[in-house]
Amino acid sequence: MSMETTAWTQLQSVMNAQERRPLARATLRRIAAFARPHRRRMAQFVVLSVVTAFLAVATPVLAGHIVDAIVSGHDQGVVVRLAVLIALIALAEAALGLLGRWLSATLGESLILDLRTAVFDHVQRMPVAFFTRTRTGALVSRLNNDVIGAQRAFSNTLSGVVSNLVTLLLTLAVMLTLSWQVTLLALVLLPVFVVPARRMGRRMAALQREAANLNAAMGTRMTERFSAPGATLVKLFGRPGDESVEFAARARRVRDIGVRTAMAQSAFITALTLVSALALALVYGLGGWLALRGTLEAGAVVSLALLLTRLYAPLTALAGARVEIMSALVSFERVFEVLDLRPLIEEKPDARAVPDGPVAVEFEDVRFGYPSADKVSLASLEEVASLDTRGGDEVLHGISFRAEPGQTVALVGSSGAGKSTIAQLLPRLYDTDGGTVRIGGVDVRDLTAASMRQTLGMVTQDGHLFHDSVRANLLLARPGATDDDLWDVLRRARLDTLVRSLPDGLDTVVGERGYRLSGGERQRMTIARLLLARQRVVILDEATAHLDNTSEAAVQEALAEALEGRTAVVIAHRLSTVRAADLILVVEAGRIVERGTHEELLAEDGRYAELYRTQFENHATESGTGGGPQPQPTLATDAARPSAPERPAPDATGTAPSEEAAA
Repeated sequence: MSMETTAWTQLQSVMNAQERRPLARATLRRIAAFARPHRRRMAQFVVLSVVTAFLAVATPVLAGHIVDAIVSGHDQGVVVRLAVLIALIALAEAALGLLGRWLSATLGESLILDLRTAVFDHVQRMPVAFFTRTRTGALVSRLNNDVIGAQRAFSNTLSGVVSNLVTLLLTLAVMLTLSWQVTLLALVLLPVFVVPARRMGRRMAALQREAANLNAAMGTRMTERFSAPGATLVKLFGRPGDESVEFAARARRVRDIGVRTAMAQSAFITALTLVSALALALVYGLGGWLALRGTLEAGAVVSLALLLTRLYAPLTALAGARVEIMSALVSFERVFEVLDLRPLIEEKPDARAVPDGPVAVEFEDVRFGYPSADKVSLASLEEVASLDTRGGDEVLHGISFRAEPGQTVALVGSSGAGKSTIAQLLPRLYDTDGGTVRIGGVDVRDLTAASMRQTLGMVTQDGHLFHDSVRANLLLARPGATDDDLWDVLRRARLDTLVRSLPDGLDTVVGERGYRLSGGERQRMTIARLLLARQRVVILDEATAHLDNTSEAAVQEALAEALEGRTAVVIAHRLSTVRAADLILVVEAGRIVERGTHEELLAEDGRYAELYRTQFENHATESGTGGGPQPQPTLATDAARPSAPERPAPDATGTAPSEEAAA
């Protein structure tokens, strides 16, 4: 490797380096723990690096012997043998270089695998509160950029330090043996070679950081604007001209930084090339003068010139080794920062499964307050200077009720009253601050997460789907399900006709968040997933919110299938949909203020009756009727319920019109 190439590599390291920090022993110990499974391969890597360093120094020495043999007029066979030996060393270096690269890549990629798996598994254990605060892009960066930064410590820095240190010591020893005068002269020029890299590196690092921030801002802007809801919002309310001007201004600044960086790089390389040429000139000048005086062999001058490249390269690299190590340590620390964030919800070592058979759901004097940010998140993941310490205020105050096996309990009340919070405590998305939540008579904190997932299912109002096929979205509930099982639940969810009309049937991709389907179709897809899971407890959190009457009718038919024979907790704003519930709880300000059946609560003429009259009057006004209550779909399997119209077949583009549009 040439001097300028090595120096340029070092400059790049300085540019990419982050804030210098003292070596943390705890961090080093944890790094050693991650590296321990790969210690055998690391030892092979180190030995190979040492052998490669010896071969790198041998070639210049042999080249000098060839020159001496030519000058002294030795037998031609000596020159040929030395040339053949140099060729063999070159072949060995090439082979060992490939082997070293394989070992380096294997070590680095294995470490990436271990770190990414550890972070991914740990993040999956984090509570929902963690994800509600964390920026997804910042979290993904830990799994990508920081893990790769940590990997460089093994794939690049480790081999570089060992190989360069051995090469430096061997080169110095050989050069001092050949001529101490020339060696000292070469070392005098070292500061001229290293200092520019340091100064230029700091200047270019500032440019790179600004460019990285601008690119990140543009990336965030594109991600928001190019998503389906973001693009819709821009088209409806945005100003495309202003959006373009703002984006172009940032892109123009990135261009200017790129030009300045390119010119700085060119000037730096030119300067280093000049320094390299001056150093060689001094070696040839002093060495040649000593050779003419008879105090130095001609071959030694050639060897010294060749060894000079082997001297400056490792010296420059080792001078920046600390920067590379610090950069890698920062990456490790950022990864460990996530791993050290303890999940608020953890499974007990002696946790047991949910009892078999029909199960009851019970809340006993439950009190709860959402945790503050400093308990569930990191400032760096929220991209704020410091975490918000506010929080912990109690939002549920002594909630108590019981849903017997097979019963349906409905939660109604004003928005923000705490209904969804109650529903989130049941699957243990959060833990209570006081009181007990039980499933099958067992505290949910004493149950295994796996048995909870098998027992309890939830349908939320957003009907979230992954950007994957219909099949893959359904199989989340039961990976071993057959196609017959899938078609059965699709039929029961009133979706089989739609899916059969799609271009690829079960293999049709539904789009990001399921945006290629209408709202009602997304809801029925989540209900089909619930039916496939065959869970004994069902939570419906505003499952029919924001749907028109046609879509709601189809969804309610599917819900009737989902609730049959199951214990259910239902949250609904439309009171007409919960009239058949076994128990209705009216929740206000985190408290249950009324409880009873539909008829009982109307007879009490309290908050429920007030809500019901308000909704009835609104419906009567909208429909233009003034008679009695209008028939609405309910969670009961009412007779003579009209079926939802079938969705039209896809057009030539393979896109089916939305259900609401068809209606």
